[in-house]
Amino acid sequence: MKPVLHAALAALVLPLGAASAALADSGQVSIENAWSRASIGTSRPGAAYMEIVNEGDEAVTLTGIKTDIAMMPEIHRSSMNEQGVSSMAPAGHVPIAPGETVALEPGGLHAMLMKLQRPMHEGETFPLTLIFSDGGGVAVDVPVLGIAAPGPGN
Repeated sequence: MKPVLHAALAALVLPLGAASAALADSGQVSIENAWSRASIGTSRPGAAYMEIVNEGDEAVTLTGIKTDIAMMPEIHRSSMNEQGVSSMAPAGHVPIAPGETVALEPGGLHAMLMKLQRPMHEGETFPLTLIFSDGGGVAVDVPVLGIAAPGPGN
């Protein structure tokens, strides 16, 4: 079963105040196929991947993430220049148009989990909340797959 959590359920599980009502009441944003890889201890960062679906009629903007597993969770973007050199940097705000899906995936946008507070072990899950420009949030439990997993269902 795919881990899907609609914003309406997130509002029940993780109240974020009145500002979250815009996303939560409309069920505008859902998260699909969330996953992460097991970490090698806590000395190296982890990452989380998922698809963020805007099921509403208005654009939404992802502005950040939070999780108790990392002291510095950020949305990052990996890219490769013309010489084949890969780099990564904070992505800033990520707009999601109505009816569109934004993928957080290896080699592109992803949730970078820096300063891990504990190791990420295969078979466990951890909570992660996506924060949007209206102050609302959508929570998801992220399953941790094997250290070399290519993704869920593979």
